[in-house]
Amino acid sequence: MTTLLVILILACGAWAVVASVLIARYLEKHGISVDFLWLRVMILKYLGQYRKVTLKETQRVGPLFYHYVVPLTVALVLVIILIAQGLG
Repeated sequence: MTTLLVILILACGAWAVVASVLIARYLEKHGISVDFLWLRVMILKYLGQYRKVTLKETQRVGPLFYHYVVPLTVALVLVIILIAQGLG
């Protein structure tokens, strides 16, 4: 069970990394400068900018926003389960 949880946590992490790179590409295409070297540090800023740009264009938050937030939330829940499993 522990191995499965770790694999799922890593998959969620990879999913979030791919989403962050796609968000950065989207912003670059829309004329917003993105520093890929500092992407991990600045992702929350870029996430907010992505949200604003997509809301302005389509009146809806773009799907990449959720493709970043959801896997990190799932990973957090899985880490909590993993820790609770280790304590029990």
